[in-house]
Amino acid sequence: MAFFRTVSFSETMPAILGDGVFLRPPQSSDHAEWAALREASRDFLTPWEPVWPSDDLTRGAFRRRLKRYADDQHNDLAYALMIFRNEDNALVGGITLANIRRGVAQTGSIGYWVGAPFARKGYMTAAVRALMPFSFQTLRLHRLEAACIPGNAASVALLERTGFTREGYARSYLCINGIWQDHLLYARIVDDPK
Repeated sequence: MAFFRTVSFSETMPAILGDGVFLRPPQSSDHAEWAALREASRDFLTPWEPVWPSDDLTRGAFRRRLKRYADDQHNDLAYALMIFRNEDNALVGGITLANIRRGVAQTGSIGYWVGAPFARKGYMTAAVRALMPFSFQTLRLHRLEAACIPGNAASVALLERTGFTREGYARSYLCINGIWQDHLLYARIVDDPK
């Protein structure tokens, strides 16, 4: 049981609307588009992500991913969402609110990726901004956290542009691309200025 849990989604969670994008949980019918975008963006994403399992883009691995996402959402541990462009419903990336901690913390961590063809076009900024009301109002979190590799200038700019404040530096924080990497730590509090 989640202490201070305030929301429960039955079979499907409603889409989250943003400026030019919408966010929704992945579905099995998304596999082909997701796998194609991830494969086409492999070189672009590799420096910023954990090492991909050899079967990562297969339908079976995607089904297991969906099962884990559904279990996490049901247990209020994480909410994995795909980001789609409004104008043509094209998949542009993904964003996850994970590591949700209830009780006295009321916090969660965001992680995100964008496909190479859609980078630096404002879609991730719109997705992060859309995720905030869902996190703070619907889920009633008090704090959102994010971490990024210091050399990831695009991610640093994204977090600062969306109102996150740099709070620290974590040595060997996450294993990214097979190497334990230092990360900058950011957070945004529910009542931070917009």
